[in-house]
Amino acid sequence: MVKILKLWLPVLLWAGLIFFLSGIPDLKTNLEYDFVLRKAGHVFEYFIFTFLLYRAFRGSFKLNALGLIALPAFCALVYACSDEWHQLFVPGRCCCVKDVFIDSIGIILFYAVLKCQRRRAG
Repeated sequence: MVKILKLWLPVLLWAGLIFFLSGIPDLKTNLEYDFVLRKAGHVFEYFIFTFLLYRAFRGSFKLNALGLIALPAFCALVYACSDEWHQLFVPGRCCCVKDVFIDSIGIILFYAVLKCQRRRAG
């Protein structure tokens, strides 16, 4: 039970953080590069989320290499879609398919970093 909590609680907490941030009306940084910062935030959020999902799936199930790529990526992508849908109900926010594509960059970037690390490890 403790192992499951250590693996899945960070996933749930990060998903909760994403949900919380998406629920803030008119979320802006008021900085000069606000648009770039918010889009970089999407990439960062989903990079970390995919890492946490990968870690949880790897530690909880016996999956082949394809499963360890597909399941966390699929879950992160579904959550990205649901996050945009959630924003339909938040004043000053909207559902933007482009943001799901930007979230996908974070998902793909995680696997690119993972692949580079494995190459270095030999």
